[in-house]
Amino acid sequence: MKILILGAKGMLGCELRRNLEAMHDVTALDSSSCDITSRDACDRAIAEFSPDVVVNAAAYTNVDGCETDQKRCFRVNAEGVKNIAQACRGREALIVHFSTDYVFDGTAGVPYREEDATNPINAYGASKLQGERFLEEYADRWLLIRTSWLYGAHGKNFVAAILTRAATTDHLDVVNDQVGSPTFAGDLAWAAGILIGQKKTGVYHLTNGGRCSWHEFACKIMEYAGKEEFPVKPIQSGELKRAAARPAWSVLSTDKFSRDTGRIMRHWEAALKDYLSQTGFAV
Repeated sequence: MKILILGAKGMLGCELRRNLEAMHDVTALDSSSCDITSRDACDRAIAEFSPDVVVNAAAYTNVDGCETDQKRCFRVNAEGVKNIAQACRGREALIVHFSTDYVFDGTAGVPYREEDATNPINAYGASKLQGERFLEEYADRWLLIRTSWLYGAHGKNFVAAILTRAATTDHLDVVNDQVGSPTFAGDLAWAAGILIGQKKTGVYHLTNGGRCSWHEFACKIMEYAGKEEFPVKPIQSGELKRAAARPAWSVLSTDKFSRDTGRIMRHWEAALKDYLSQTGFAV
């Protein structure tokens, strides 16, 4: 298949390119080549490459930044999706778009399923939900993938931030009242590739298996990096005084993915250990 990746230089975009190039004819564009907030740019890219599949990995993911710059937030995460969908109308191209656990309010207490009611509690989640709605409204064929707590080798992420902060301080303060599933971008790209190859459509949740708090995640990062004695103090979310509220519960059920593909997402601890080994952090 001919696949066009937008947002190709981001954390997920880099992994998608590496994964999909092995099986498909891939063209990868970053924001300098195709700014998804421009309808004309989207029209030109789709017309020039005439892809069978358009994968949108472009997003504005600074959660607190979204709260303080909501215009940019909605322009990228919502209007950008609309531009892509409208550019693909009548071309029979499948649009693959990525969304977030933050479309939910975090009150469920059990893993969220694809059909559960959404109710975002911050601007980032609201913008991603609006992008989902534009996808459903304007795209002829679409695959929506929600994920959570993403990290990887390219760009800013929690794992790198924890290790960087640990190198410059004598302890870490990390919240322990938010629970989710850390997800390695390489594993997300692998699973997305399976859904694309099997021509799936609709909504799927994709995260690594298991769950933990941010504090537990940070402790495991330090352990696998050979620094398990480093002090990591649990704190409450309110102590950070961030601009955006976060859901207390962000666990997504991947049962549908396993049922429909016969594949299972590996546990987050295994993925983290692999990532740290690949990047040279583990001892």
